[in-house]
Amino acid sequence: MHIAFLDANTDRSALAARHPGEAEKFRQLLHPVAAGMQLTDFCVAEGVFPETLQGFDGVMISGSPASVNHDDDWITRLKALIRQAVRDDVPVFGACFGHQAVATALGGRVGPNPQGWVLGRAETANHSPGPWMVDAPAVMALHAAHNEQVLQPPPGARVLGGTAGCPVGQMAVGARVYSTQYHPEITRAFMDDLLGELVGTVPDAVLQEARAGLEGPEHSALMARWIHSFFAQAHS
Repeated sequence: MHIAFLDANTDRSALAARHPGEAEKFRQLLHPVAAGMQLTDFCVAEGVFPETLQGFDGVMISGSPASVNHDDDWITRLKALIRQAVRDDVPVFGACFGHQAVATALGGRVGPNPQGWVLGRAETANHSPGPWMVDAPAVMALHAAHNEQVLQPPPGARVLGGTAGCPVGQMAVGARVYSTQYHPEITRAFMDDLLGELVGTVPDAVLQEARAGLEGPEHSALMARWIHSFFAQAHS
């Protein structure tokens, strides 16, 4: 399975340099359950896009500190590519910024989190799991890092899970679009480092709460299985 990985990360800081890039984070996440999945990386944040989606079995869109509401050329172009993929029945998966890009590209709305920053280990309910979300627990935990979220899903979307503060935590459009507000690819080590970098930028109370919640279990491995199953069922 060959996936066009659209790297939207605009962070070029020392933090980013200390950790694997976005595509490598997802390779490490997926390898235990999808060793044969090939990710070809396109740094869309720097204007590098696939010339065509022909020959790809799907598209993945990474997280980013950028806002999908900005009118940068690469964001406009990314949304057009998402719409093209949907028209061509190319399966699309997005995480965090990717989730928001999918939503806005297809007619939804993204804005500031009403509750402010969401950081660290976040629990969300799986109230309407998709068929690829096998063994979905009633509540799952994944790492989060966002101060914007989907406020209105696009027409035809099914909300698969969420919380009172973030109702559109996961969504699907048909059988070929799946996205999550969360970061299954982020490790505990990266989150620890990120929280340290955000000192002075994010309120101390938010950082303290995030650190206190990191000790609990999280479900990245389960999410990896779902991502692989999503792409597999989209081609079945």
